[in-house]
Amino acid sequence: MDHTRDILEQVRAGGMTVEDALLRLKRRPFDDLGYAKVDLHRSLRQGAAEVIYGAGKTAEQIAGIAASMLRGGEPTILITRLDARSAETLARTLPLQYHAEARLGVVGTVPEPDGAGKIVVATGGTSDIPVAEEAALTAETLGNEVVRLYDVGVAGLHRLLAHADELMSASVIIAVAGMEGALASVVGGLADCPVIAVPTSVGYGASFGGVSALLSMLNSCASGVSVVNIDNGFGAGFLAGRINHIGKQGKHT
Repeated sequence: MDHTRDILEQVRAGGMTVEDALLRLKRRPFDDLGYAKVDLHRSLRQGAAEVIYGAGKTAEQIAGIAASMLRGGEPTILITRLDARSAETLARTLPLQYHAEARLGVVGTVPEPDGAGKIVVATGGTSDIPVAEEAALTAETLGNEVVRLYDVGVAGLHRLLAHADELMSASVIIAVAGMEGALASVVGGLADCPVIAVPTSVGYGASFGGVSALLSMLNSCASGVSVVNIDNGFGAGFLAGRINHIGKQGKHT
């Protein structure tokens, strides 16, 4: 987006003709690397750059995609489901910050928060933290202030109620839980903001790898609860970030 803005500023200042600007923009929709077609217009269309899904990609492929995005003017690049070995390789050539618990890497600088309010990320238990951290770090990378409330599940409801002020003042809440996934319904019954439920694959055999929590969350009797897929912390963090930026001036600048 910064690259596109530079072109438009040059046109306004008289340093570039409209025809030249149009030609440069036409050349930038994507960068064909052979193994990947990097979407360089994603931030222009959607307000956020393409995110690199690390699972199934070699470190060399990830490095090539990230390098293309950096050349395209992207100041912040998010890499999800990144294993430690690939992260070690990438850190030799890229300014990578690696968060091992979330299996998430950030290339470049994390922007200052500019959302409408705060995003609360709450977990049922400590075992849910890896998924919650993926959500929280994704939201932070997209320019949001995040409040973490970990291990506040319904087995000890007083732990959650002790944070009622944070819940009731949030712009968006992400509720991350496995087992029976009851946290989302409880939070949905307390807060007046959108609640994004994230079922996790935490639980014993009858939890069916998170399916039990998924179905519980889908059947929540609390209004205003939406559900993403099992262990999809990234999807929850991305959606929460978009909600938190609705109505903000300069959203697409």
